[in-house]
Amino acid sequence: MAEDRYKLIVAKDYTEQYFRDMWNAAYCKQEIYTFDGIRVYFYDDNFDHAFYESTDRRQGIHKSKKKDVLSPRRLARFYWIKDVLRDPDADLYVGYESKTKSYTRSKRVAVVKNNYVVVIQIYADKKAKFITAYVADESIDKIKNGPKWPDTKKNAD
Repeated sequence: MAEDRYKLIVAKDYTEQYFRDMWNAAYCKQEIYTFDGIRVYFYDDNFDHAFYESTDRRQGIHKSKKKDVLSPRRLARFYWIKDVLRDPDADLYVGYESKTKSYTRSKRVAVVKNNYVVVIQIYADKKAKFITAYVADESIDKIKNGPKWPDTKKNAD
């Protein structure tokens, strides 16, 4: 149900280990599919990428890519990852590969609520790996100016 989607949780009420255990139970041990039938696989090491952020970035320094602090802002959206993947109304974009500095159909970016992003890596027919999820305050314009994902009726216009 749409009204059950996108609820925030109070991250400060739980320990990091509690969230890691929740991650394993809610994502790693579940069969999760996108609204259009792609099975998305989650792994323990995805937790750090999804829920940590760089203190440098918080301070406006963009040199470091090191994620060194658990983010209450990201943790508050813990269950949004599933919600986004299952949301047929999410805006879908072709992902960007920083190594080749080009867009690639092997990555799909879903955007909801103006700037919450979930990225998956498609590696086989109807199979993908979760890459990350975050609130894209600084990069949302770049994402939205990229090519739309072509395989959905919604993005066909």
